[in-house]
Amino acid sequence: MELNDRTSLYQLLKQYPFLLDFLANLSPAYKNLKNPILRRTVARVARLKEVAAEGGLTVEELISRIKKEIEARDSREEQKTASGTTKAELNGSRHFSQEKLDRLKEIIRDLHRGRQVDELKRQFADLVKDVGPEEIARLEQQVIEEGIPEEEVKKLCDLHVKIFEEALEVQSSPEMPPGHPLHTLMAENRALEKLMAEIRLLLERIPRETAEAEIESNLEELDKRLKGLAEIEKHYLKKENQLFPLLEARGVSGPTKVMWALHDDIRKELKDLRRELGLKSAGAEAAGRLTARTGQVLQIIQDMIYKEEKILFPMSLEVLREEDWGRVKRGEEEIGYAWIKPGTGWRPAAEPSGETAAGSGGYAAYGRPEATGGAGPESARAAADVSGLQPRRVQTLLDLRTGRLSAEQVDLMLTHLPVDISLVDENDTVIYYSDTADRIFPRSPGVIGRKVQNCHPPKSVHIVNRILEAFKKGEKDVAEFWIERQGRFIHIRYFAVRDDDGRYCGCLEVSQDVTAIRKLQGQKRLLDWE
Repeated sequence: MELNDRTSLYQLLKQYPFLLDFLANLSPAYKNLKNPILRRTVARVARLKEVAAEGGLTVEELISRIKKEIEARDSREEQKTASGTTKAELNGSRHFSQEKLDRLKEIIRDLHRGRQVDELKRQFADLVKDVGPEEIARLEQQVIEEGIPEEEVKKLCDLHVKIFEEALEVQSSPEMPPGHPLHTLMAENRALEKLMAEIRLLLERIPRETAEAEIESNLEELDKRLKGLAEIEKHYLKKENQLFPLLEARGVSGPTKVMWALHDDIRKELKDLRRELGLKSAGAEAAGRLTARTGQVLQIIQDMIYKEEKILFPMSLEVLREEDWGRVKRGEEEIGYAWIKPGTGWRPAAEPSGETAAGSGGYAAYGRPEATGGAGPESARAAADVSGLQPRRVQTLLDLRTGRLSAEQVDLMLTHLPVDISLVDENDTVIYYSDTADRIFPRSPGVIGRKVQNCHPPKSVHIVNRILEAFKKGEKDVAEFWIERQGRFIHIRYFAVRDDDGRYCGCLEVSQDVTAIRKLQGQKRLLDWE
């Protein structure tokens, strides 16, 4: 690892964990590095230039001392390795050995076999005392990779947490500056907890009511609060569409699949609860059942908050890089925020635009006679004079089968269609979605480059694979579904995209709200804008 004034303190300590004790003894100003929260927050943005100034050292002096400590450690390491001590032990790595991972996986299997949780907690207390969120994630992923379905692991997830809860309790939730995606997600959790506390107070009052009118009034208030609770969808979508894709790109996929399955359980419970409330059964017995079920749903949501802040978020801090958090930040606004407004104290580092000059391969410069067939800037200005509109800026044109369009025109056309479009390439990778004003199913930039199987809940992946397999084999060209959602009738179609030679090039998903179309009758031949 190259050391200079811009070297990240966080990355340095990640590669050389033993430097933590070295720095803590080097200067009293570095004692706070022993605080794990500080290491996960301040250390992530601190460079050696700032570290040196904080400790009253020059950058050159600090780097020189660090290099000497690393060299000395390497020397001792060579000697120790010869005597049988592993490098991992010398570096103080907290990752489990394969033997420990095997034993931890056996815990999960024992849970699957129905053994008592208390017995397993006692049996493996010493084994898991130093467990961290990243190890739990690795454990779940390996279990899934070895053949236990995500749905089974999901059923065992609460039991995982029960076994590891003693180790997890000593870990503080991460603290990030306002505006950081994790700070925003945790601020949403605090707002969610406040809302759930209000609902619990309401639930305590309902069973005590005896008059039918009072029960009815309280159930109406409960329905109103549950509508507010529905904002949780934005919270979960940010995780599914922004956080999960980046974790998967860094090799963490098992835990994301399990958590998505749990999201869907919560969605279903809330939907069923709202439907039951809609029946307006105001009797005391029915109200008692509703309050009991609502309490159960609130507990499931509270457990999810615990899993997020004790496992998912700390693990994400360990796995994701600064540029990843920048991507999460940039995609948040596509989905929106639940109950809160995000802070402004953190900004992602600027990324290169990635824009390249237009080249050949079908593109021609707007304004060249051979490219535009005479419809160059002069023609554009003439058209603008007639219409009263401002002339469009000079752009390149893409030669299409039946015309020429600029990239801007293609984008405008796709986003103005009365349908939502998503395109998956021949390798099952999402490469495009139309960012329409009122998308039926929310999308965000995090899905681009993601395997389409990871963009669906685990319980429906087998259907996705069946469609794609049939398209690739040439057995089918279209698959369609229709659903009723929040009073709307949604038509969803999948089309196999093939070239002129019949070669499979991908899958096009088209979703359309056809509620109004289904109601059309007779004919309409006149314009009635008045």
